[in-house]
Amino acid sequence: MASKNESHPVLLAQSGPLSGERWPIRGPLTIGRDQDCDIVIPDRKISRQHAQLRLSDDGVVLEDLDSKNGTHHNGEQLHGRVLLKDGDIVQIALAQKFAFISSDATVPLEFEPPVESGLEERRLRMDKRSRRVWANQVEVAPPLSLAQFTMLDLLYRRDGLVVPREEMVRAVWGQEEAYGISDQAVDALVRRLRDRLAEADQDFEYVVTVRGHGLRLDNPKL
Repeated sequence: MASKNESHPVLLAQSGPLSGERWPIRGPLTIGRDQDCDIVIPDRKISRQHAQLRLSDDGVVLEDLDSKNGTHHNGEQLHGRVLLKDGDIVQIALAQKFAFISSDATVPLEFEPPVESGLEERRLRMDKRSRRVWANQVEVAPPLSLAQFTMLDLLYRRDGLVVPREEMVRAVWGQEEAYGISDQAVDALVRRLRDRLAEADQDFEYVVTVRGHGLRLDNPKL
């Protein structure tokens, strides 16, 4: 488990659809429109795999992934990659602005999992406002993708009840696109969500398949 005093670089969303959200940078973060990206920006101007942040020996590197509408670094279009410095501004297709902060020690964060009435002693905890998840007291990092978090949030709110696959599809992909979503796409998302939770807690399976009915969350007391 990471120390409460451990600090990490942070990507802080400013103007744009993700305004106010933030992501500690503990490993590679892919930014794009695709639902399986680490940071999902729901805007058609964003490429499916638009840009990526990754750690290097020198710090955090930002790279444009041959996006259609470009990535801007401090107002200049990025060609290739750049090493980020504290206070740098990153814009994704001019649709979403981020600020890079070299250490989360300068950002007011609460590292303790949130305490919710009736769920104080549960093995898995969530903070919907910041889209953070803790499994067995360990934070899932980097954060879940939007699709993964939406699926987990629905299961979490049902608190052990079975959620039909059809309802899950509508919640994750929306009513209009639900009819075109294959079983394989749903199964792939479930597998990826299980894999991400296992990165924090490999000794327990939270997402349970109830054959012929749907999915439920197994979230016992500690």
